[in-house]
Amino acid sequence: MPLRWAIFHVKSSADVVRTRTSSFFNKYPVARGMIAYSVIWPGGVLLQEKFIAKKKKIDYDRIFRFSLFGTFFVAPTLYYWLSVARRRWPLNTLRHTLTKALVEQVTYTPFAMISFYFGMTLLEGKTVDDGLHEVSHKFWPTYRVGVMIWPIAQIINYSLVSEKNRVPYVSICSLLWTSFLAYMKYNNFEIVQ
Repeated sequence: MPLRWAIFHVKSSADVVRTRTSSFFNKYPVARGMIAYSVIWPGGVLLQEKFIAKKKKIDYDRIFRFSLFGTFFVAPTLYYWLSVARRRWPLNTLRHTLTKALVEQVTYTPFAMISFYFGMTLLEGKTVDDGLHEVSHKFWPTYRVGVMIWPIAQIINYSLVSEKNRVPYVSICSLLWTSFLAYMKYNNFEIVQ
């Protein structure tokens, strides 16, 4: 009898946790993306450091900065952009999907990239001038790559992914993108204009 009671108690507790978690995410939907980005963005940097740059020592400060920026800036701004896009172009038609992807490339994407370079530079303790310099040298090369990748990802997002899973879907796409951003941010190379 005690084993049955224990199993029943564990199952009941799990049901309560599942119900409360679901209720929380329904009440605060932006939190779902924030949790995803709190893992994905530092994961992207770690991927870049270990497998692309092949660093022996992990830069935990860099990982923490990416985690902060992804969690508290990218996820909320992306959530609100997706909310605006959904209200403005609510249908999952090809026309609305292409419009959302195009508008995102000329509005949210430049805002996000400029904010990334500027914000991350400030999180490093550098000056506003350093942030502006970083934006002026790295925005266009990053943007050119982004406009080749993100429209396809967003067409899939807007046409095939349910609304409640759009921010997590984008955060999964962001893992590789974040690795690319970390590469662009922390490599000093001659920019070809």
